[in-house]
Amino acid sequence: MKTLFIPAKVNSEVNVKKIQSLKLPENIAIAYSIQYKDIAFKIKEILSKNKITEIIQVLGCSKPKFSNETKAVLLISSGEFHAVSLAFETKLPIYILHSDKLRKISNEEISAFEKKKLASYMKFLNSEKVGILISTKPGQENMKRAFSIKDKLKNKKSYLFLGNEIDTKQFENFNDIDAWINTACPRLDFDSSVINMSDLEEN
Repeated sequence: MKTLFIPAKVNSEVNVKKIQSLKLPENIAIAYSIQYKDIAFKIKEILSKNKITEIIQVLGCSKPKFSNETKAVLLISSGEFHAVSLAFETKLPIYILHSDKLRKISNEEISAFEKKKLASYMKFLNSEKVGILISTKPGQENMKRAFSIKDKLKNKKSYLFLGNEIDTKQFENFNDIDAWINTACPRLDFDSSVINMSDLEEN
C-alpha cells in the first residue's frame, strides 16, 4: 500500500508594495514551511534589492543549516515555534512574515526558550528515572542512538518508550519518570520539558 502526500497550499495574493517596503537586512535567507512554498518564491523575486543567500524549506522536525554568508533569516510560516527555535539554534536575527505582517523574534523570546531548555537539563541531571522517547516515523526513528544513550546512563534507571505518535500530554500517566529524553522530533522541546538527544550529547 502506497501513501500519497498532497501538500496543502496557502492561497494568498502577495502584496508587492508591502513586501518591497519591508525593512530587511541584506544577505538574508528565506525559509518557508511547505504550505507557503509558492509565496516564498514570489517574495524571493520581489526582494531583488536584498541579496538572497538561499531559499530553503523547513520541516516541523528539521534543524536547517544556513550558509556562512547568511546574516539573517526571513521565515514565511505561521509557526512561532519554528521562528524561536531557529533564532536559538542559528544565533541569527529571525524575521517571521505571516499575513503581510513582519516581526523580528525578540531577545526576550529567545532568552525565555533558553531558560526553559536549561531548566529541563537541570531536571534531567537531578533525575533518578528517565524515559527515552523513540518514534517509529520515517525520518524521526533513532533506535540505535536511543539504545546508545540508555547504555551511557549508568547512574540512572532508564526506560524506552516506543510509538508512532508522541503525545507529551501522556507524560502525566508515568508519574514515576523524573525526566524525558527525546530522540524523535527535536521541536518537542518547545512546549514540553523534554531534552533532545543532541542537547545531551553536547554536554
